[in-house]
Amino acid sequence: MSTQRLRNEDYHDYSSTDVSPEETPSEGLGNFSPGSYQRLGESNSTTWFQTLIHLLKGNIGTGLLGLPLAVKNAGLLLGPLSLLVIGIVAVHCMGILVKCAHHLCRRLNKPFLDYGDTVMYGLECSPSAWVRSHSHWGRRIVDFFLIVTQLGFCCVYFVFLADNFKQVIEAANGTTTNCHNNETVVLVPTMDSRLYMLVFLPFLVLLTFIRNLRILSIFSLLANVSMLVSLVTIYQFIVQSIPDPSHLPLVAPWKTYPLFFGTAIFAFEGIGVVLPLENKMKDSQKFPFILYFGMAIVTALYISLGSLGYLQFGASIKGSITLNLPNCWLYQSVKLLYSIGIFFTYALQFYVAAEIVIPVIESRVPERCKMVVDLCVRTAMVCITCVLAILIPRLDLVISLVGSVSSSALALIIPPLLEVTTYYGEGMSPLTIIKDALISILGFVGFVVGTYESLCELIQPSHGEISTNSTSAFL
Repeated sequence: MSTQRLRNEDYHDYSSTDVSPEETPSEGLGNFSPGSYQRLGESNSTTWFQTLIHLLKGNIGTGLLGLPLAVKNAGLLLGPLSLLVIGIVAVHCMGILVKCAHHLCRRLNKPFLDYGDTVMYGLECSPSAWVRSHSHWGRRIVDFFLIVTQLGFCCVYFVFLADNFKQVIEAANGTTTNCHNNETVVLVPTMDSRLYMLVFLPFLVLLTFIRNLRILSIFSLLANVSMLVSLVTIYQFIVQSIPDPSHLPLVAPWKTYPLFFGTAIFAFEGIGVVLPLENKMKDSQKFPFILYFGMAIVTALYISLGSLGYLQFGASIKGSITLNLPNCWLYQSVKLLYSIGIFFTYALQFYVAAEIVIPVIESRVPERCKMVVDLCVRTAMVCITCVLAILIPRLDLVISLVGSVSSSALALIIPPLLEVTTYYGEGMSPLTIIKDALISILGFVGFVVGTYESLCELIQPSHGEISTNSTSAFL
């Protein structure tokens, strides 16, 4: 799931890999009018199909592979139903964000507002003088949650790469060409997963030194192709010979449900790509249909993979469904192929957090030192994600933790409150206020309970299985 960062003063569209940070399509703003705020350069406009592809790409990530375990934490019946409900609410909140951004752009005569700007100017519309005087904190809060979310993605990527490569190498002696016989092979112990993470560290550092999105677009294309081929192969396997599901619980114990919520909202947290995509679409009037149609595809994909994965592997499902695939060369290559996609996607996810943090630090140093500071900060941020991946024993729980903390705030809590502050002074229906309050309360409850359960499970695991590798993300 990726989020994007745009600054309206420079209009750096980080949602699109066909615009580099050195370029800006803002030259055409001389003829700007309030009614045409969403058109920033027709030469860079996207068709409805390109917008749909970008929307799908922005919402389908590593969270998808963890959904079978999420369904296990909710139950065979409750899990898919909850995914459907969360998907509907998340898409509704995306629509709220777009509507508020449109309204504020017309009111303030601005060409574009990103997520942080929309929240800041929305708070300035509040009837409370105290809220208006502290409206700048709206941008800071959104930036904070964006950084937490993006660096959380990067931590997961480290462990995903280490676990999948470690499994492929250890099972190499037992890997066969027979993909129909999924017997457990004797693994040949290799180095610890933490050492695999350290092996990947210098390569990921070098990858993040690429600051031009035009160059990163090449890697994005490779990532998209490899992950698409991998997903098709995974689906091809999990739909074959599904075991009898009668022994699987329809509703799991309620203690594990908060873990489901965190993982599910982590997967759905693509709200940051909505405003950039709407802004660049050639015919923006069609965007609501593209949004709902695209998110319907995403929701169907999430429900189907989560349900089929749990049906196929049952209680033995792991934090990433790739770790349950047979030890034959076809599915071992799937693990490697998906890992290649994740490797290149690391730079794209890291880019968003870097573009928030680095300019703040660079503004405090002399011009001659900015390049050195830029590279040092990038290196430090990558090392932080690697250290967190090494220190935290179960990053499947960190997915739930990041989802509960930051994704619930960005996707569920903030948009309804934004609608209230934006429109309250102009008159709102009591039903709309109640609806927004219920959504925010849902997000806040998920935030509190999900965070608490994730931390408790991290500190004192409830299961009795103890892995010899304490840093395994997917037990």
